[in-house]
Amino acid sequence: MKPPRADRDIRDGANASPTPPNTRDFACATWNVHRGRGRDGRVDPERIARVLIGDVLAEPLDVLALQEADAECPPHAGILDIGAIEAATGLRHAHPERALRWGDESHGFLGSILFVAPHVKVEAAAIIDLPGHCHRGAVVLELAAGEARLRVIGTHLSLGQPLRAVQMRVIGQHLRRGPALPTVILGDLNEWRPWGGMALSKAMLGRAFSGPVRATFPATRPILPLDRILCDRKGAVHHVAVLDSPGIREASDHRPLRARIRLDAPS
Repeated sequence: MKPPRADRDIRDGANASPTPPNTRDFACATWNVHRGRGRDGRVDPERIARVLIGDVLAEPLDVLALQEADAECPPHAGILDIGAIEAATGLRHAHPERALRWGDESHGFLGSILFVAPHVKVEAAAIIDLPGHCHRGAVVLELAAGEARLRVIGTHLSLGQPLRAVQMRVIGQHLRRGPALPTVILGDLNEWRPWGGMALSKAMLGRAFSGPVRATFPATRPILPLDRILCDRKGAVHHVAVLDSPGIREASDHRPLRARIRLDAPS
């Protein structure tokens, strides 16, 4: 029996219909920037910024999530020129307060950074420490864009499935304590199984998350769907695309993943 293709969604939302007129839509993308280390082995954060501005953000976004965007070891110092990215794209860095960063020199929380568009209001923000031998974390934003409200969680999970399951259980417990909002989880979830495995199951998160599956790793010839954009509204994730360019293939070992979220999708 052949395994399911990595670019085929076997869960909800695979064949979502085209966006109806006047539907509230939210554009987002995620990219693991590999701490600036490119295909040539050089650490070049300026290259990441150029590709981010020129290729990843060629079309406007409401939310951008980055992983491995701070240094790996304490003090987890930032590696990107946040001001230059903001100036070139119009996006706002969502971590101005020290409480939303790992340390004074960090740009995000354990490498996870979120940016939001100017018209998107951050109503609440939090960080979640996730257990594991390699320290992991999640950044949670409650957002308002016009009349629409939603929650966005950017994260980078561990390589081992048992740890991923525990980490998602922690995220699920956080969700249970929060307001009832459409919720998007995006980032490098390190889950190669197209069906999501135990870590992405309703048993761990307390609710069902789904979204089309696309292979994003390795950047030169993707075969594994490690990066995901998932929502707890059935069929909400649509127009999913793996971005590609010569610059993207050179800048990191992952390709960026982009999608739109239909905010009026049923719960």
